[in-house]
Amino acid sequence: MRWIHAAGRGLLVLVVVMTGYIASGARAGEGAPHGRGPLTLATAGDLTGYLGPLLEGWNRTHPGERVTLVELPDSADETHAQMTTDLRGGDRSRFDVLNIDVNWTSEFAAAGWIRPLPRDRFPLRTFLPPVVDTATYDGQLYAVPYVTNAGLLLYRKDVLAREGVPPPRTWAELERDARTIAPKYGLDGYAGQFLPYEGLTVNAAEAVYSAGGTILGDEGARVTVNSAAAREGIGFLARGVREGWIPKRALTYKEEESKQAFQDGRLLFLRNWPYAYAVASAKGSPVAGKIGAVPLPGPDGPGTSVLGGSNLAVNTHARHPDSAARLIAYLTGARVQRMVLTRGALPPVRAALYEDPALIRRFPYLPTLRAAVLAAAPRPKSPHYDQVSLVVQAVVHDALTGRQTPEAAVRRLARELDAIARR
Repeated sequence: MRWIHAAGRGLLVLVVVMTGYIASGARAGEGAPHGRGPLTLATAGDLTGYLGPLLEGWNRTHPGERVTLVELPDSADETHAQMTTDLRGGDRSRFDVLNIDVNWTSEFAAAGWIRPLPRDRFPLRTFLPPVVDTATYDGQLYAVPYVTNAGLLLYRKDVLAREGVPPPRTWAELERDARTIAPKYGLDGYAGQFLPYEGLTVNAAEAVYSAGGTILGDEGARVTVNSAAAREGIGFLARGVREGWIPKRALTYKEEESKQAFQDGRLLFLRNWPYAYAVASAKGSPVAGKIGAVPLPGPDGPGTSVLGGSNLAVNTHARHPDSAARLIAYLTGARVQRMVLTRGALPPVRAALYEDPALIRRFPYLPTLRAAVLAAAPRPKSPHYDQVSLVVQAVVHDALTGRQTPEAAVRRLARELDAIARR
């Protein structure tokens, strides 16, 4: 009897301990079967307001795995700052799934903030080939491509038609038309995103790549920017500001400001992402029906765009990693990818959508965009990408404002990037 009583007391203690363990695990989000449960998705500001309604579809069909959307600022730099601050909190992080800029994958993976993902769980073979590379680091998949992007040259096709000239294919043609045609119609010539932030890094990289140069090699271990091509690319932009066919006000433009200038009818040419074409073409826009899109020009023909877009990653400390992976598979499925385009005006990663006749009728730029994505190059890969980007922004902005010559700017860029690579 003493043995039975002792066993009973031991069993009671075991039950109490296990009950407390299970309750504690449930509170921490660790006790759900197969790692499933509610999620938080963090993303940069949703400029077209499409993502919330899209996630409602998931929440209706997955009531036990509901997603709470957290929108951070629409500025890439501010979003990066808030995400990294949160991720440094380790298991205190609020975010389970992260919608990250394609160029943050290497940095986040190297820091241990996001977890490796199994390739066979996601339909990577259905994606446009270049986008998958943006989701890898050191040969391992750390994220899943969600939307892609490539810069396009938007232009006022009504103005060029009146002048009897085709859209520019080279820098010389762009410069000539921006300098001579734009003033006849009271327009500024050409703009991109030239405020010192991530957008300027993109514009500078495109200029260097289009001239045949590179910035970094070997995933940030080697600096390659000190070249004639880099001097030519940065010199092209600096000359535009100096000669006035790039207006000085463009030095304050991010994506939205430059899109608004074009949409308001103040620009002849604009480098921007495809969403700007979709918004500027919408009913009620002053330039609706008056714009076209072509690949970015280069020195001798079509240039090279930087590959943009975003990838979906899972926080290393995600509460419910299986649900996180299931959500990513949902968001990259064919049906939802179509809605990413039709509702969000964002370029999908699914290759078949670029050949859909109905979508091409609605989004005439799709064939041009597909060609641009297939020919695009990623931004410099580096585990210290945030520092690399800050250096590029600061140095190139000094060249655009005339504080340094393009030649001096490239030498300085090489020195400062080399210091980062040696860390």
